[in-house]
Amino acid sequence: MGRRSDHSREELAALALDAARKIVELEGLRGLTARRVARDIGYTIGTIYNHFENLDDLIMRLNGQTLDALYTALTQTPLGNEPVAAIRSLTERYLRFTSQNPRLWASLFEFHPSEGQGLPDWHGEKILMLLGLVERALAPLLAHRTEAQRLHCARVIWSSLHGICSLEASGKMAATESAAAMADTFLNYLLAGLNAEAAGVASTV
Repeated sequence: MGRRSDHSREELAALALDAARKIVELEGLRGLTARRVARDIGYTIGTIYNHFENLDDLIMRLNGQTLDALYTALTQTPLGNEPVAAIRSLTERYLRFTSQNPRLWASLFEFHPSEGQGLPDWHGEKILMLLGLVERALAPLLAHRTEAQRLHCARVIWSSLHGICSLEASGKMAATESAAAMADTFLNYLLAGLNAEAAGVASTV
């Protein structure tokens, strides 16, 4: 790799993030250090810290790219207007993404900012965009609920899928089970309940 003058500031930041992504893909967060990123792209560690406040900043920006990639994966094709099919489609895409990118996905939940440094606003905005997909898919079943209740339901689904995927990734899931089968069972009960509730509300109108 050439000297620092060979790349613009934007190019160097992209190189560093690409190197960080490759490290995390291979070894997870435990293998990621600023010194290693600098070595892999042929620059000094000081140059890395000229472009990122610290290692936390580098990880947060990498995680931001992963959230963007997940959003893209979930929105590759229209979800349609049928809520059950839409939720199942989102679930299948989520499970596929986590299985294809296990260490990048794990980084989203394993990373904790250093004391005194919170997550940036843009990180929360990306999470809300993802939750918004679930919320919109559920909208026909939750028309009688408030916006806060719809968001709560989206978070319940998201958290449940995360828990299922985490169990599988950690090897703690029973050998006779799979993330796909457990997610399907969860959705069967949840969607049946929401359908029944929506039908009950409609019958009283």
